[in-house]
Amino acid sequence: MFPIVQLVYHVQMRLLLALFALSGLSAQQYDLVIANGRVMDPASGLDAARNIGIKDGKIAVVSTGSLSGKTVLDVKGLVVAPGFIDLHSHGQTPESYRFKARDGVTTALEMEVGVSPVRPWYAEREGHALINFGATVGHIPTRMAVLHDTGTLLPRDKGTGPTTPAQRRQVIELLEQGLGEGALGIGLGIAYVTDATRAEIFEVFQLVSRHKQTAYVHMRSSGPVEPGAIDSLQEVLADTAGSGASLHIVHITSTCLNETSLCLDMIEGSRKRGLDVTTEAYPYTAGMTDISSAIFAEGWQQRMGGVTYGDLQWALTGARLTAETFAQYRKTGGMVAIHSIPESVVRTAMSNPTVMVASDGIIEEGKGHPRAAGTCARVLGRYVREQKVMTLMDALRKMTVMPADRLGLSAKGRIAVGADADITVFDLAHIIDKATFEKPAQYSEGIPYVLVNGRLVVNAGKLDETSFPGRGVRR
Repeated sequence: MFPIVQLVYHVQMRLLLALFALSGLSAQQYDLVIANGRVMDPASGLDAARNIGIKDGKIAVVSTGSLSGKTVLDVKGLVVAPGFIDLHSHGQTPESYRFKARDGVTTALEMEVGVSPVRPWYAEREGHALINFGATVGHIPTRMAVLHDTGTLLPRDKGTGPTTPAQRRQVIELLEQGLGEGALGIGLGIAYVTDATRAEIFEVFQLVSRHKQTAYVHMRSSGPVEPGAIDSLQEVLADTAGSGASLHIVHITSTCLNETSLCLDMIEGSRKRGLDVTTEAYPYTAGMTDISSAIFAEGWQQRMGGVTYGDLQWALTGARLTAETFAQYRKTGGMVAIHSIPESVVRTAMSNPTVMVASDGIIEEGKGHPRAAGTCARVLGRYVREQKVMTLMDALRKMTVMPADRLGLSAKGRIAVGADADITVFDLAHIIDKATFEKPAQYSEGIPYVLVNGRLVVNAGKLDETSFPGRGVRR
């Protein structure tokens, strides 16, 4: 074969191979295709019409061209985003997962209180979860175990008290065991263990640092009365600087109240000086906790910025409390909403680009805080569409890639080839929360499709509970 003929032959063969490869790509059939949507990926900044092909629970392609799939969802006019990640979700039950899925949440994590022991907690949910789940190992439950407290989620008696050096060593051993079993860091609810010394808390930060993990912290005190939120923030920032640990501060608004702006300035200043510190907030003007917990010890009204009994709302009935009902419920225990956060403070946190969104939600038998059911839809409907407090991309960033990066999860919080196919599709013109303090068990609206690991758990606005695609997220 003459050289020129040989050259032409090789060029022709390469062109044929390239065309064959392209035809194979276009002919490939994916498990599911999301077609014609407005794809928004905060990690890359993508905001454009794209088609997404999903194969084996992963995003296989993001394309401008048409794709073939066993199932094709035409979502023209809708936003296609990474599935929302809730870093602060106490209700780790099938009931709670249903409300999360209808709110666009594909991964819900118990990071503040945490769990212990860790391995059986994960095992209980494997193969039975509608959405992805995970937890820290908690300082509260390990302390409760060592001190033989009689409480469930939070300490009721002995768990709030002082510890001996031997008991502190036991707590550290249990925390280290939990990290070895895959926990996503260590949860620290300092406000609920009132006699935990600063030395005890610093020891936990040192453990976090040794394992190169993150401490998820409910700070020691709240409000303006010293020692209050500022003193508490200074404590954990000093522990972070002194230990080298990473720090995530939960619900900054309900802790700092009118001093939220100052606290955010302090956090930003620490970040600029090299500390790894993040925070979160929920889009509501009330918190919620157990009325029998240490939060309501003597002086609670001043610590909460001067709230009254009438600012407390009993979750089981929706009734506002009086001095008499407060005393009654304090003995029996139960969840109570605390209406203490100014709307201006909520807007400050929502508009701050460094503050993540997390619900701090719990709902049991239809009772609880509306944030358990409506946090993400409320952010997108109220604070993006209606009030324009932030851009849509900024809001999505707070609920997707920011929490994913805090956790070190490169396969979640993104619309990208190779990422887990956790995807939320919503209608920006109609998305809104419906849950209220009086009727919290109401699904959000305007979220027609939610995928978890490539499986539809919300399809055409209805839950599909015939399969359980949720997986445990581990260290």
